[in-house]
Amino acid sequence: MLYYLSDLLSSWWGPLRLFKSHAFLLAAGTFAAAFATAFALSRFARLLPRDRGKAICRDTGGELSAGKPTGAGMIVSLVALPAIALFVPLAFWDMMCVIALYGAMVAGYLDDRAAKPWGEGRKLALDVAVSVVIAVFVFLGHSDVSAGGSRTMLVWLPFFKGVWHVPFWAYVPSAALIILFTLNATNCSDGVDALAGTLTAITLVMLAVLLYVVVGYRPVAHYFLIPCYAEAARWAMVVMTVAGAFGGYLWFNAEPSALLMGDAGSRYLGVLIATASLMTGNPLIVVALAPVVLVNGGGGLFKLLLLRIAARLGFQIDDDALIRRIRFPLHDHCKKKLGWSNAQVLMRFTLMQLVVMPFLLLLIVKVR
Repeated sequence: MLYYLSDLLSSWWGPLRLFKSHAFLLAAGTFAAAFATAFALSRFARLLPRDRGKAICRDTGGELSAGKPTGAGMIVSLVALPAIALFVPLAFWDMMCVIALYGAMVAGYLDDRAAKPWGEGRKLALDVAVSVVIAVFVFLGHSDVSAGGSRTMLVWLPFFKGVWHVPFWAYVPSAALIILFTLNATNCSDGVDALAGTLTAITLVMLAVLLYVVVGYRPVAHYFLIPCYAEAARWAMVVMTVAGAFGGYLWFNAEPSALLMGDAGSRYLGVLIATASLMTGNPLIVVALAPVVLVNGGGGLFKLLLLRIAARLGFQIDDDALIRRIRFPLHDHCKKKLGWSNAQVLMRFTLMQLVVMPFLLLLIVKVR
């Protein structure tokens, strides 16, 4: 909003022309969201539902969260929304993507406050719906008419020098699958104080750098032989505003946490990371941007899938097999099998993210 009002405001006071600057709006949105979130949580956290603890994770301290306010992700994301509206000038279909993010947040919050946790089928149906809707919005907002007359999405992939023109029927299911997987992997990573929030904050900051400095800046994009996307810089502003908001939340989530973001926050973050990754033009870039999150939470999804396929085919997997001995989420394995404390899990997972992420990002972007 401020971007579009800058001409009018600057005629009243010259320095307000800064509202035309993406860099200024990015910084202002980040700080405003952080302080507004910290203030809102200090005032309204008492109204949140209480966590019931995780009896299934009793041996890794899962019941220690019982009684703490949960669902703080709802407050954080709701604070982020007016900040995005105020500081980020988005096109119509991008605004629709942002609004659709809140479908995942609302579903997570309703699950947080439900007396009985929702079943897998209900969660999956809602997750699929949100993923498909966002994939369609991304395609409608960023596809172009190809030489053949049909609309296609311009995509660049790791290790391939050229670009690909992907039609609607191929892009939407693929993008929706990436959103669905990232959503659930992020949700499963939320089990240690500040772990999911810290890892995703790192991912969001790196996403902003990639969108603003590389994909959204034509000379750098041409140097790396990737397409330049006009709206990329504005999505950098979105992810940094949300990173600021969750930074305000992490102030209260440091161990021992005072409140929890719950599914409302973790699902919202997962969808945002995947959606912003799609905005880079490379749907697989999320693997480089959130490697620890995807392995930590997503590994359990692969394990569950493999075990169910094996059972359906009549194979018996021995309890001593590696796939059964490794617990997921991986942070549970590190606490139970390796004896790591919560602080050690947070620090070591963060260090792994900081070391692995730049290497994978350089490999995917540069080696083409």
